[in-house]
Amino acid sequence: MKVAIVFNHPYEGSYCTAILNAVISGLQKAGHVVDLIHLDNDGFDPVMRAKDLKGFKDGVPSDPQVIKYRERLNEAEHLIMLFPIWWELMPAMTKGFIDKVIFPGVAYDYDNSGKYPKMIKRWTAINGVTIITTMNTPSLVYRLLFGNAIKKAVFSGTFWKLGFKNRKWISFNMVKFVSQAKREKWLVQIEKRFENFY
Repeated sequence: MKVAIVFNHPYEGSYCTAILNAVISGLQKAGHVVDLIHLDNDGFDPVMRAKDLKGFKDGVPSDPQVIKYRERLNEAEHLIMLFPIWWELMPAMTKGFIDKVIFPGVAYDYDNSGKYPKMIKRWTAINGVTIITTMNTPSLVYRLLFGNAIKKAVFSGTFWKLGFKNRKWISFNMVKFVSQAKREKWLVQIEKRFENFY
C-alpha cells in the first residue's frame, strides 16, 4: 500500500519527529511504500492569497506546490496527518494544507445537480485517514473544556464532509509532562501499531 504522510513540525528534535520516524519504520517493516510530505522542509506557504481564492472559485489551484501535492496524493491509498496541537489548534502550515490542498479541483469537486451542492471526493484511491497529534493538555480537559477542537475541525469537519468513512485519531497527551520512559514506550507502541497496519 502507498501511504502518504503529511507532517508539520519545524524542530527535528521534537517528539512529533520521533513519532514520525516510528510510524515510517513500522510501515516500512510491513512492506508499505511511504511518501512523506514534510511541509516545513518543503517551505510550504500556508497563506490563502487572492489568486488562491480565485482558484477556489474556479476549481483550479494556482500554487505550484499544491499541484505537486495533488499528483502525489492522487496515488496514495491511505493518508496520515501528523502534527502538534498548539493552543488547542493545529499549526499554521497544517491549517494552510487543509485550506489550500483540500481544495476544489484537488481533493474534491462540487456536484450542483441536486437541490443542495455536495462534495464529491477526488482522492478515490485513499481508503482511510489517520490523524496523529501531540499535545500537553490532558485528554479529558481537551474534550470537555476545549470542545475537542481538532476532532470537530479536522476529523469530522473536514474528512467526514469529504466522505471518508474510515477515520482514526491517535492522540498523545501531556507529552511534556510524562516520563522519558513513557515517551519511549509510546514510540514502541506506535511503531508496532503500524507494523500491523492493514
